[in-house]
Amino acid sequence: MNMLFLSDALLCVSLGIGLGICGGMLGIGGGLIAIPVLGMLFGMNQHIAQGTALIMITPNVLIGFLRYRQRNRIDTRMTLILCGFATVSSYLAAHVASLIPVDNLQKAFAVFLLVLAVYYIGQWFKSRHHHRAATALLSPRYLPVLGVASGFMSGIFTVGGGLVVVPALVTLFGFTQTQAQGIALALVVPGALAALASYAQAGNVDWATGLPLALGGILSVSWGVALAHRLPVSFLRLAFCLVLLGVALTMLWK
Repeated sequence: MNMLFLSDALLCVSLGIGLGICGGMLGIGGGLIAIPVLGMLFGMNQHIAQGTALIMITPNVLIGFLRYRQRNRIDTRMTLILCGFATVSSYLAAHVASLIPVDNLQKAFAVFLLVLAVYYIGQWFKSRHHHRAATALLSPRYLPVLGVASGFMSGIFTVGGGLVVVPALVTLFGFTQTQAQGIALALVVPGALAALASYAQAGNVDWATGLPLALGGILSVSWGVALAHRLPVSFLRLAFCLVLLGVALTMLWK
């Protein structure tokens, strides 16, 4: 029994290392990939997989944000304001998510990812043919609205907030790709904590699996951030597209 527990723990740590690298590189904390993997490897339903992934997501995104902040100009005050709005909406949305039937939540998650994948593919093609400097289309006073949207998506899908924030900050508010990824990670921190509390209250968290995953992510997320600053922006966007498509198709197939 002890050997079996040890092998499961090592598997989770190893998995966490891989997810930490991917999460740091793409600015998503690794939870996007963790959710379907937890379902396939450990037989978790959508609710428990999302709740367990939050254990790993929370430290990953905090460390990732600090690493991105070391390499990019990120307004701390603005980020904290966004975090405040995201926290409230995330906690409320997580309660709503716990009431949604598992199959419906899984299908909604997959469709959400497919829509984002199509958007990112379009952005990737544009970046290959039009090399223009980032320009702001909206005033910064609209950023709190983005914080609310980020928190809502984080509460419903646990990883949705960062996926919404990155393209919005780049295309609507004129941030660079790496700046947007760093801010997105910061926004996920309070939302992930609030959502984790809500999922834990509902009994939808497997701590024995989530803690080793978190340990692996803590060890490796900084490597992923370093990769993000060495790779071309077009490659990061393409990689993001492929991850979104792969996870969405896996969720629909399952």
